[in-house]
Amino acid sequence: MRIIAAVAVVLALNVSPVGLRAQAPAKGAPAPPAAAPKVALPSPPPNFQYDAEGRRDPFLDLVNRGSDVVRGANASAKRPDGVPGIETSALVVKGIMQSRGAWLAMVAGADGKVHIVRAGDKLFDGVIRTITAQAVVILQEVNDPLSLQKQREVRKFLRGGEEVK
Repeated sequence: MRIIAAVAVVLALNVSPVGLRAQAPAKGAPAPPAAAPKVALPSPPPNFQYDAEGRRDPFLDLVNRGSDVVRGANASAKRPDGVPGIETSALVVKGIMQSRGAWLAMVAGADGKVHIVRAGDKLFDGVIRTITAQAVVILQEVNDPLSLQKQREVRKFLRGGEEVK
């Protein structure tokens, strides 16, 4: 019985708050890392607006942009307004509807304006080939001198995304 009482006293001393106190680091041991001070991040001015200053848009795809070379040489030419001024890469399908047995699509360009297009309508770098219930099919002109293909088919889906053939 005394052995059990002695073991209980030893265990009580090891678990007591006195035994749980933080121990000082031994001599020569590295000190624990101190918490880094919080740094206040700068905030932009209240009327801040981003200005690209002639730099390219970092969110545009750089792959398969062969037609940009030709347009870059003629950058001073004014792009037509409306549907003829919309590039295939900037076209976004907002809606597709059927009217009198033909499919129509509501599309938006880089300017954000929504236009209604039909099969056969001309874009800046292509022609709308067909419109289905799920997608708008565009025949895009490729002006890359190294490309063997002069046209490619691009599908812009209603639910987002595109497919190039």
